[in-house]
Amino acid sequence: MDSFLGRYRNLSVLLLLVVGQLMLLAFQIRSSQDVPLIRVWVASVVTPLARALETGRTAAAWFLSEYFVWQDAVRENRELRRRLGELELRNRFLSAELATAERAQALAQFRARIPSKTLAVRIIGSGAGPDAHTVFIDRGSSDGVMKGMAAITPEGIAGKVVAAWPMSSLVQLITAPGAVAGVVTQKLRLRGSLRGTGGALCMLEHVDTDTPPEPGEWVYTSGADRVFPRGLPAGQVKMVREGRAGKEILVEPSGLKSRPDELIIVLDGVHGLIPPPGAQPAEGVSLLPPPPPEPGAEETAPVRGANGNLLTDADRLAERYRRLSEAQGVQLGSKGKVPDFTRDPAPAAPNGATAAPAAPARKQEPPRP
Repeated sequence: MDSFLGRYRNLSVLLLLVVGQLMLLAFQIRSSQDVPLIRVWVASVVTPLARALETGRTAAAWFLSEYFVWQDAVRENRELRRRLGELELRNRFLSAELATAERAQALAQFRARIPSKTLAVRIIGSGAGPDAHTVFIDRGSSDGVMKGMAAITPEGIAGKVVAAWPMSSLVQLITAPGAVAGVVTQKLRLRGSLRGTGGALCMLEHVDTDTPPEPGEWVYTSGADRVFPRGLPAGQVKMVREGRAGKEILVEPSGLKSRPDELIIVLDGVHGLIPPPGAQPAEGVSLLPPPPPEPGAEETAPVRGANGNLLTDADRLAERYRRLSEAQGVQLGSKGKVPDFTRDPAPAAPNGATAAPAAPARKQEPPRP
């Protein structure tokens, strides 16, 4: 058999192909299909492969396009973040410049308002340590700054110069331990000293604690320390409490409340006046004029004292009693004769002239005390 197939191998292969073709034709005729079986078999084998290739190509194209789009988005996002950072820095810089300009304007207005000769300086550093209460300023002895000069702000006193070099100086803040300023309270005119405690509040010492100032009362410099001119606001009474040796009066320094970046050095101080009780320590507060008199009421001319200031109702009543007692020859506060307060007082003597005699008595309601 092997010798037969080996001898007629080509003829055998041809016969197998012919028989296979005849069988395929017979199957195609029996299935009544016009499409050749070979094409069907080829399509059945090639179509899944083509579908897989198309799916892969579509996915690759989508990935590549989305990748480049994502890369562009990442690049744009990075650029936007950089520009946002630049705008934030510029905004902070402009805000700082605006605040500096406002502070410089406030300092210029304050310097023009006070009679003392002053010098505006900038704080360039602070003392080492978290509890340091000293700052360095950018002006020194070459600008006229000397040791012992007062450092103030538009809100109040800040400290004094403890060292002066040619180009810079060292200022001890009023809150530093050992820093002292002579002060006087606004209402009761209690004189004492304001001492730094190392904290945010200062201690008001050497005052009469029998009638201590009330919380909220302002404290002004008295000029007794020969450093701060009289009349500058030093602070506001924050707390009055019982201590080991008596009552402790804590004052919040007004000059350091806003953490200033600039100070004013008083080169040649001029003492001022302590504002009357009720007056605000800083300007910028408007006061309305007195109300008009009631309809039908007699309008009285304003009474002024010896210094030209307007007198209050109590001052006018005291002036009336004084003129009445002088006209009747009675000295107030002494025992004996009592003046007749029902009479009209003599008119005020202009420029120190002798007062006119008192007018005849008439019935009048006694003045209210």
